[in-house]
Amino acid sequence: MSEEVLLETPLAAEHVALGAKMVPFAGWNMPVQYAGGILAEHKHTREAVSLFDICHMGEFRVKGQGSAEALDRALARGVADQKTGVCRYNFLLNEAGGVIDDLIVYRIAEEEFFIVVNAARREIDFATLAKRLPDGCAITDDSDITAKLDLQGPFSSEVLVSLGVPEEALPAYYHFTHVTINGLNVLLSRTGYTGELGYELYFSADKAVAMWRTLLACEGVKPAGLGARDTLRLEMGYPLYGHEMNEETTPMEAGFGAMLKLEENSREFPGSEVLRKAAPRRILTGLVLEGRRAAREGCAVLLNGIAVGKVTSGTFAPSLERAVAMAYLSPEAVQSSDAVFEVDTGRVRIPAKIEALPFYKNGTARKKIKKT
Repeated sequence: MSEEVLLETPLAAEHVALGAKMVPFAGWNMPVQYAGGILAEHKHTREAVSLFDICHMGEFRVKGQGSAEALDRALARGVADQKTGVCRYNFLLNEAGGVIDDLIVYRIAEEEFFIVVNAARREIDFATLAKRLPDGCAITDDSDITAKLDLQGPFSSEVLVSLGVPEEALPAYYHFTHVTINGLNVLLSRTGYTGELGYELYFSADKAVAMWRTLLACEGVKPAGLGARDTLRLEMGYPLYGHEMNEETTPMEAGFGAMLKLEENSREFPGSEVLRKAAPRRILTGLVLEGRRAAREGCAVLLNGIAVGKVTSGTFAPSLERAVAMAYLSPEAVQSSDAVFEVDTGRVRIPAKIEALPFYKNGTARKKIKKT
């Protein structure tokens, strides 16, 4: 049996040199942790600043006359009213309202957009969008020529300022701008997946190693892998495609109904009719478990001994020193918010209670940056 051939980011050799443990992820060979371990990387991100290699993600560019209106019809959240310089979390849906992918749309100019997609969904996303866009709107896949690094943590703004980015130029939350770092043009957005103040940097892929080394040379910056990225996002209750979202799951079930504003407008997009007519069959819910034992994906959630849902993601939350999980539960079960549930791991049943997301409530993602 032939082994899967994994793709590698431009930084693969850098990770190995730093002692990273490499694992397969979405078809890529990626660092899951470095020598210090996941717990240390998690803590450092919450308290200082960490650097993540996210070069495996996909990036598309859409431009041309009518591109805003075309994307407005192709995606679940509005695009036509999105202002230049703003990033917006969005969804690419199938006709049944299921999530083909969750993505972020950047409005670069009046008729130009930059779209960031999940690595494992890159091909299907591109094909779906290309099919939905009319003549006159061009879409290109810039993934192979684009590097993406995430600088995350409460001191990430100080790092950028130390590299010559004026503090007043730093973008607001879910906004972006273009800056120059060491002579390189960088699209800098204040976004991330950790719940902390952070920035995502997009630039030419052939400069990835140089930028990685420049950022790691800054005071307080340490590398972090996929393991810490997962525990950080789980503490915040952020969904991960393939776990909390897939083509059988709707944004309404995943808790994003208010974001779509279906009752406030009549905008049509693939799946909109289904979403307006059908009540969610299940609801994504936060669970806090008794003790430190983590639940895993697929574990049944029981109420009075009867299965009422399944765990999608679970972990021991380092910032909270307790086990947490996200699970899809029946609407009736969610109404029993004060009840004691059980998570069946196959070996033991762990008592659990519903808790509103996010689990970790002290993140600095929306922290105000002092403008000088």
